Amino acid sequence: MLLTFTLAALWLVCCHGFAVWLARTALPQFVPTSAAQLAQAGVQAIVILGGGLLPHAPEYGAAQPNAATAARLRYGIFLSRQSRLPMAFSGGVGWGAQESQTSSEADIAQRVARDEYGVVFRWLENQSRDTAENAFRLRPVLQPDGIKRIALVTHAWHMPRAAAQFERAGFVVVPAPMGFVLAVNSPWIEWMPSAEGLQASRRVFGEWIALAAMR
Repeated sequence: MLLTFTLAALWLVCCHGFAVWLARTALPQFVPTSAAQLAQAGVQAIVILGGGLLPHAPEYGAAQPNAATAARLRYGIFLSRQSRLPMAFSGGVGWGAQESQTSSEADIAQRVARDEYGVVFRWLENQSRDTAENAFRLRPVLQPDGIKRIALVTHAWHMPRAAAQFERAGFVVVPAPMGFVLAVNSPWIEWMPSAEGLQASRRVFGEWIALAAMR
């Protein structure tokens, strides 16, 4: 009975359909935003959070943003161009990357934004090691310019915890989520085990646990 239950549970968490259901039921929900909504809310700046690096990318000959950071960076730049708002990027060297990573997420993101998108961040914070430090270390960087009301760019599954941390730091947060956990295949494929399904479930479970611990 234990073996059967374990195999069934493993099958379930490896299904992308389960990750979609879990994201909708276990985490607070956010909706996409727009430039018009940011203007109505009086947003002063767009803040993009780092999500990790590829310390060694042989094809480029230099460190690169990982998939999560690259997606957040792209959407933040898109939103900035639509709204004409200045951007800030927050990300240092994460707790789990102290031995392998020498460059900060912010420094790499600045280089990619400049070289590949032709834009420059107005503010950089490159010392934070986690989401809580993103918020509290960015506050003194933005404070001299009177920036308090921000649009926060991160993945939808990360937004509940990120928004809470930035509000704790004294910011007024307008969520600008991206990277939603949504069905991407036909139903029968969504409920077939896959590495992508397991990864999505892991992210949602991790955020649910971290959010509960923070509370």
